Amino acid sequence: MVGFVLWQPVPLPQVTCKIPNIECSISNPLPILHKYYQPGDLIIAGIMSQIYIFFNSIDFEKCPSSDLFDDIVIMTQLYQHILALVFAVKEINVNPQILPNLTLGFHIYNSQFSPSWTYRVSLELLSTYGRYIPNYKCDLQNNPVAVIGGSNSEVCLHMATILSIYKIPQLIYGSSPVGKIKTEAAFYHQMFPNLDHQYEGILKLLLHFRWTWTGLLTVNDENGDRFIQSVVPKFILRGICFDFMERFPTITYSSSVTDVVTDGLKTFNIAMRSTVNVLLIHGEIDSMTVLRAFPEMSEYEGIPMKAKGKVWVMTVQMDFTSLPFQRDLDIDFLHGALSFTIHSKEVLGFQDFFQTRNPILEKEDGFMKVYWEKAFACDFPDSGENIQDGKICTGEEKLETLPGSIFQTSMTGHSYSIYNAVYAVAHALHAAHSSQFKHRAIVDGGWLTFWNQQVWKALPLSLCNDNCHLGYSRTKKEGEPFCCYDCLPCPEGKISNQKDMDDCLQCPEDQYPNNAQDSCIPKVISFLSYEEALGMTLAILALSFSFLTALVLGIFVKHQGTPIVKANNRNLTYALLMFLLLSFLCALLFIGQPKTLTCLLRQTAFGIIFTAAVSCVLAKTTIVVLAFMATMPGSRMRKWLGKRLAVSIVLGSSLIQSTICTVWLSTSTPFPEFNMHSVVKEIILECNEGSVALFYCVLGFIGLLATVSFCVAFLARKLPGSFNEAKFITFSMLVFCSVWLTFVPTYLSTRGKYMVAVEIFSILASSAGLLVCIFSPKLYIILLRPELNNKEQLRRTKQ
Repeated sequence: MVGFVLWQPVPLPQVTCKIPNIECSISNPLPILHKYYQPGDLIIAGIMSQIYIFFNSIDFEKCPSSDLFDDIVIMTQLYQHILALVFAVKEINVNPQILPNLTLGFHIYNSQFSPSWTYRVSLELLSTYGRYIPNYKCDLQNNPVAVIGGSNSEVCLHMATILSIYKIPQLIYGSSPVGKIKTEAAFYHQMFPNLDHQYEGILKLLLHFRWTWTGLLTVNDENGDRFIQSVVPKFILRGICFDFMERFPTITYSSSVTDVVTDGLKTFNIAMRSTVNVLLIHGEIDSMTVLRAFPEMSEYEGIPMKAKGKVWVMTVQMDFTSLPFQRDLDIDFLHGALSFTIHSKEVLGFQDFFQTRNPILEKEDGFMKVYWEKAFACDFPDSGENIQDGKICTGEEKLETLPGSIFQTSMTGHSYSIYNAVYAVAHALHAAHSSQFKHRAIVDGGWLTFWNQQVWKALPLSLCNDNCHLGYSRTKKEGEPFCCYDCLPCPEGKISNQKDMDDCLQCPEDQYPNNAQDSCIPKVISFLSYEEALGMTLAILALSFSFLTALVLGIFVKHQGTPIVKANNRNLTYALLMFLLLSFLCALLFIGQPKTLTCLLRQTAFGIIFTAAVSCVLAKTTIVVLAFMATMPGSRMRKWLGKRLAVSIVLGSSLIQSTICTVWLSTSTPFPEFNMHSVVKEIILECNEGSVALFYCVLGFIGLLATVSFCVAFLARKLPGSFNEAKFITFSMLVFCSVWLTFVPTYLSTRGKYMVAVEIFSILASSAGLLVCIFSPKLYIILLRPELNNKEQLRRTKQ
């Protein structure tokens, strides 16, 4: 872990110790430079124009090479951070507009990921160079004005413990630490973007691709704890479900390698065996070194390597760092990864700067040779290493030829933050030492950006289970996370028009669900019309039977003087045929669009006409029975014979039915209505009968007359006489009663226009039954056997 300390070299006319004013307390760290270094406190001379780069100023006896260069060796990518710092300092020192007559220098310290090392290098800033005596600093040539670093939040926090006491501002280019003391937090200046924006961006990314079934790998520190405690609940509230939440193994140079490997394998095994296809990596700048080790370890531990089928979503804190032995490892396991990054832009002259650097010529850069050897896998002759079988470094190797995992030619976001941090310090110093603020610079903010690159041939899915498709609703699985659920089809009459709906929706009354139950379809208005086949067929049948009835009536009128017509009560025969004709025509009232008038007439007309027809049959049967009874000696039945009895039966029955219909119309008038519930896919335009009870009273009275007629005709079926029609009436009433007994259950079991069709069919069938059963034998004699139509045949006592 690298930290940078910026120094302001000044001449040495005085060598007095100076300790900063501890009482000073400023909330914004950059203005501290105004308070701490007032223009009158420093002697500014015009003779200091040399660039001071203090790579070689570090005491190598106190900082052994293996310790000093450890981070640079381990995290090869971080060398660009050093180059960005050097480039920024050089630019500032050659720019007379920023710090005229002043020169910036810097030291680079290594924290070794260790709190003790971090505290030590922090205290060295406050000691005279070469003497480790805290609070005793008599070296005014190199005054620390600010600290840039470190890239790890935990290191930043340890540094702040010391630096905040001496009011030294700390510019952080890595993830911000979790400050527990407000006075320490006052000296942070975060070059890093606001993490809340990043987390909101990650959440939107997961929701956009519907990656609701995810896994989490996070660093094992306070930042990781804060992420799990404060950010993860927000993700869960928005529907993101975590199958696992594991920690990266903690890496310190006091750690046991065995423990680190064991913890890493356990974490990687959980991640690879999980059903999630998206892994959220909340790491630090060095976390990539751990990730790159996972695929190698999996080959020896039998862990299924399915990383190519998973999407890695990495936070902006991470950088592509690696160990030296990882330089040639396959990085295909990151194919399709999405990494959030800090805003960066190409800095003019930076590429030329690093392309011209040479490890042999750059004597001041003590890090360059070490980095060069590790990056290019070679050794310099003066390095002391055995190079008999190795490659010799010539110094002519080009940084731009290195893989992107080792060195990036474009300035990374972290390097750009360091570059801006140096300029922020320079401009703050300029403001502190200038009476005019003409050259105040605006430092670019580190806005978080996300580069959305579609790198998959097909969009990966990461769900605990498949989405509930349209037409289904979800129900929770017991004992499973909230994003794991079962899908149940919507009940009849309901739909779900979105995926993963908790409940199905009821369609409006005028609509119905489609077969897939994912949308509502408008219902069509339906009624029995003349245009459709069923209505047209029934209308043709009604007209045909009407014509046939009229034809029969014409034949009987034509042969009204014949014995067979006279013997069977000619007037009742004419009346019965007239009522049957009206019955057939009455069926037409049921066809067509229901209107107010047709709704008023059709049931009442049908009831009265059918009552009159059945009463005529009853009258004919009754007269036959009374006629045979009157022929018996001493019988009093002769006075009941005659037209008055027939008229009384017909008019009396019709009057009773008319009274029932009048009460029906006056109390509960039928009316047309739209029935939206009887049939699922249709709106039935029908006649509401008003009172169902009175409707069945009308049918009941007709049934009563038919039953009485059947009984009387059945008793008179064996009476003598060639023209005795009682047995034909018996059969006709049997047909009539059968039709209407079948009508009731059929009518109740059908819906819509088919109810009307059932009633029309019953009217036609029962009327046709009377017509055929009663009049076909007479027509046979009249038309085909006229020789039987005589008085001699009428006088016969036997058939």
